[in-house]
Amino acid sequence: MKNRLNTTIAAAIMKTELLSAEALLEHAGIRVTAVRILILKAIRRDFQNAFSLADLEASLPSVDRSTLFRTLTTLTEAHLLHEIDDGTGAQKYCLCHHDGTQHCPGHVHLTCIRCHRTYCLTSVEIPSVPLPEGFQAEHAEYVVKGLCAECLTAAQNE
Repeated sequence: MKNRLNTTIAAAIMKTELLSAEALLEHAGIRVTAVRILILKAIRRDFQNAFSLADLEASLPSVDRSTLFRTLTTLTEAHLLHEIDDGTGAQKYCLCHHDGTQHCPGHVHLTCIRCHRTYCLTSVEIPSVPLPEGFQAEHAEYVVKGLCAECLTAAQNE
């Protein structure tokens, strides 16, 4: 059963990643506009990991900040991006790798204390937390602070 589920998830990931920006917006039920296509293409091209509004603004200096913010909100509400509160004070976003019908399944994020990048560790699930009787979890975020592989290697070579 679990292997079948993983195969289904993998197929959905492949489908989403192969869709053009225009098709992905249509698939998600978002009105397709030139600026949304431009922004989604820039996100897919420039950000393999989490990014902030300021990062996107630097990547697309010709698009005003309010348009970028509204588009990030739209993409998040359509489950094409997920938000990450990594404790840096700047909201981060990351592409969801699924079929666009739900946010990414709960996974761990790592924020590097050296380079300050945040990574989605999609293969590491958030551990189950036993809650007291009468409590019900609705959402969980799990951020680990440490060194990314690149910074760990650099630190070991210093």
